Amino acid sequence: MARLAIFTERYTIRSSIELTALSNFRMAAFELDHELDFIFKNELKYLKNYDAVLIRALTDPLNTSYVVARAVEMLGRRVLDTSDSIRICCDKVNMYGRLDAAGVPIPVTRYLAPAEVTPAAATLLFETLGSPLVLKAPNSSFSAYVDKVTTTEAFVRVGRRFLRRADRLVVQQYLPSEFDWRVITLHGRVLAVVQYRFARDAWKAMQRGDAGESAVTTCMSRHEAPARLLEVAIKAGAAIGDSLYGVDLKEIDGDFVVIEVNDNPTIAATEEDQANPEIYTDIVRYLVDGPASFAGRD
Repeated sequence: MARLAIFTERYTIRSSIELTALSNFRMAAFELDHELDFIFKNELKYLKNYDAVLIRALTDPLNTSYVVARAVEMLGRRVLDTSDSIRICCDKVNMYGRLDAAGVPIPVTRYLAPAEVTPAAATLLFETLGSPLVLKAPNSSFSAYVDKVTTTEAFVRVGRRFLRRADRLVVQQYLPSEFDWRVITLHGRVLAVVQYRFARDAWKAMQRGDAGESAVTTCMSRHEAPARLLEVAIKAGAAIGDSLYGVDLKEIDGDFVVIEVNDNPTIAATEEDQANPEIYTDIVRYLVDGPASFAGRD
């Protein structure tokens, strides 16, 4: 029997679907004869009492979640997500560099220093990458500090605003689509395949439509997903590490392009677990046994 913990924050418990997911993790642990407790940031001194820890809170090198990851690693215990994964995924310059070096298909991407965010640079980028362009702050998450621009004036205005929180601006080719794929992977194994279909007139998953509607989440069995989708997603995850990832992709002309790799991907009850309810058990088993937990299973 293992003693497991989930580190979470109060805001996660306020969401009913995420609270239910936390309960599902706990029930999965109980079914496997393990103990599982929830711990909060005022209880970090008790981390030493657990064999492995799952983080279910916003991850950032400046957040408590990163302290938890490092503390558990220093204790020699298993943690999801790893501190390396948090650092890499929270720095899009680092993340895209790793994806590109590994030969993972990504949108055409440029990086600008503050002095390079000028009307002349914007004009050249519109000419070479097309219009609109997507601008991102390297440390953005949940589509915050990600915007689409169509004019040099907007490029400079938005770019300089994003640079208030970073020393580089990520500029990418815009790839239009009506939905994003997300493939949730763990140590190179696919746990779930999700499709986020955008709200009307929206261009990203976290954006609401004109009537206030959200993106619609649907899932498919990983056994029914396109083989190329899974191949690209697994390759993208491997370029970052061997932890728990949500790989976001767009389907363009029959192939797949990675938009980004997220550590600590959302797993909400009735959403990301629709087609693969065993995702909770898979993660619990990995926390206890590591990669050996996948042996003998497809």
